[in-house]
Amino acid sequence: MKFYKYQGTGNDFVMIDNRLGEWDDLSIKNIQKLCDRRFGIGADGLIKINSAEGVDFEVDYYNSDGSKSFCGNGARCSVSFAHFLDMIEDKTTFTAIDGIHEAEIKNGIVKLKMGDVNNINTDGNDFVLNTGSPHYVKYVEMLKNYNVYKTGNEIRNSETYKKEGINVNFVEKISDKELFVRTYERGVEDETYSCGTGVTAAALTFLNNNNQTFVEIKVMGGNLKVYAEKNGDGFKNIWLEGPAVQVFKGDTNL
Repeated sequence: MKFYKYQGTGNDFVMIDNRLGEWDDLSIKNIQKLCDRRFGIGADGLIKINSAEGVDFEVDYYNSDGSKSFCGNGARCSVSFAHFLDMIEDKTTFTAIDGIHEAEIKNGIVKLKMGDVNNINTDGNDFVLNTGSPHYVKYVEMLKNYNVYKTGNEIRNSETYKKEGINVNFVEKISDKELFVRTYERGVEDETYSCGTGVTAAALTFLNNNNQTFVEIKVMGGNLKVYAEKNGDGFKNIWLEGPAVQVFKGDTNL
């Protein structure tokens, strides 16, 4: 198998060009092995770029445990990969597990349009919303030293969220225009350096109480931006922007 490795602010993915359907039958066991950081290539997830009717391509995303979801950073890396393969120019439309998305790429920066969010729910003092994947958002102080794994694991495996699973985001306000976000991801079952749908969820909870249309996000792996337009109790025209970089390419045996 020929593969490529991409990362978006430290969120890393094994990328496979599957437009000919050669890897349609890739097993969950194969995906887990490829994503294993000691016995495989190592990644937070695996993405197959598939052919699709009516759009430029399909993003077929798998978490490192083989489960499926939508991944914002993975989708951004997919756009960068499609651009590398000369499938697209500076703009594209593709489909993913949560529907059709638009995206733009310029100088290695990918701007991805996320799905509309109709409402933001609360759980005590915290927030719950779906930005393509389910997210729990908790505001804390001293986030740099916070035990993200312990608290994230507890919330993700609590009675309320254990069955379906939920991503848990911890947020610290740096200024009126910048947040610091760390995320415990379901499917990876650990903290990742960045989570695209997670920073989007965090940004929306912040913008919901502020009269502004964008916020900068600092994550463990770099910096992202989220733009959004208030729409009743939710948001529309939500865009996630940041770098998506090819790290290396190679061949592996399954």
